[in-house]
Amino acid sequence: MNLDRPQHAGAGPGGAAINAVDLVKTYPGDVRALDGIGLNVEAGTIFGLLGPNGAGKSTTVKILTTLSRADSGTAHVMGVDVARQPDRVRRMIGLVGQHGAVDSEATGRENLILQGHLYGMGGAALRRRVDELLARFGLTDAAGRIVKTWSGGMQRKLDVASGLIHQPRVLFLDEPTTGLDPEARADLWAEVQRLSAEGLTILLTTHYLEEADRLAGQVAIIDRGKIVARGTPDELKSELRGDAIVVELRDSVRDGHASAVLELLDGVHDPSISGRTLRARADDGARSVPTVLAALDAAGIGVASVTVARPSLDDVYLRHTGRAYRPESQEATR
Repeated sequence: MNLDRPQHAGAGPGGAAINAVDLVKTYPGDVRALDGIGLNVEAGTIFGLLGPNGAGKSTTVKILTTLSRADSGTAHVMGVDVARQPDRVRRMIGLVGQHGAVDSEATGRENLILQGHLYGMGGAALRRRVDELLARFGLTDAAGRIVKTWSGGMQRKLDVASGLIHQPRVLFLDEPTTGLDPEARADLWAEVQRLSAEGLTILLTTHYLEEADRLAGQVAIIDRGKIVARGTPDELKSELRGDAIVVELRDSVRDGHASAVLELLDGVHDPSISGRTLRARADDGARSVPTVLAALDAAGIGVASVTVARPSLDDVYLRHTGRAYRPESQEATR
């Protein structure tokens, strides 16, 4: 095997590195994890699959990486059917799961060597690849230390390095920055962007809106097993006219009362309320704020704060699902 220039299948129709059509997956108890998911990821891009815990992100990744089978539908990676030729798919992909897969009792170098052996790598070529990855992720100085002594950010970098040991064409990152501090998260973001610039196709699942906005060229929002929106982050945000107004109320009010007040105002659209947070869209946010505050005051509704911002992916999610984005939902992760 030539480890420096691995042989892989070509991309699928239209240059797609990942293609999925009508994926359905039901778990015991009639839990519909996926309800007709379709994806098309162009080669050499970062694709963000965005949604809260329990939306179906991890189930999608498990099917695309051959760890689970769909009840129906088809999926291809680099033109190869994941159900019919799983072994071929596994040699073309790297996977970094939600939970760390490194051996905490081994050193960083030992972890990468073991991962290489699993792909049939060895000798000087493997040693060179391990050294290359350790240097790339800034782990060379710690390579000889037991991994359980490393920081969380360093361990996550080792996870990603392990997924790259065999030079895959497609990398799946399943919520890679969950639990990382802001500095470690920014470091990992920078590395993901560098990998994409080198031509690697990356499918990233995340429940961080900022992460999807920052990294992904294309985004699909998944909710309760269905894709509810897709496009570039800018395209999705541009669908929403005007500005977003977010009002934090002093107290919770009865359902619909505060939003009903805003529905009567000219230039204010799509009001909704969740707890003490009142949201609306306005043609001109800055000009609308005094009117909004006056209307709420006249209705006896106290206001703690108000902000105006350009549309965000949070607003897109709200528009397509009818509720505010709550990444830390209490649903079981699917």
